Amino acid sequence: MSMRFNIFKKREKEVQIFSRNPVGKFKVEGVFEIFDREVVVGEVIEGVIYPGYKIKGERAALIREIQKEGQKVDFALEYDKVALVLEGKISPKSEEVLAVYQS
Repeated sequence: MSMRFNIFKKREKEVQIFSRNPVGKFKVEGVFEIFDREVVVGEVIEGVIYPGYKIKGERAALIREIQKEGQKVDFALEYDKVALVLEGKISPKSEEVLAVYQS
């Protein structure tokens, strides 16, 4: 009897958002994947975004890292053009506006 296990495949956990009001908005300009992580590139159009916040379109994902001009940054302000490295996949479309939540 042979059983096959895929021990290297990560299980996708559904991200839950507990706050009701978004703390910011993010306009998507492009989406790509690096090392099995979804990276969403665009502009912060409202609020301040920190790693650990959650971003929501049709689905939600955790923001793992924020990069600006190729450098890791601690936060992104309104009008900043940044790349958000996500944990999870939300597959947004170009020009879509996503809501950002604190928790």
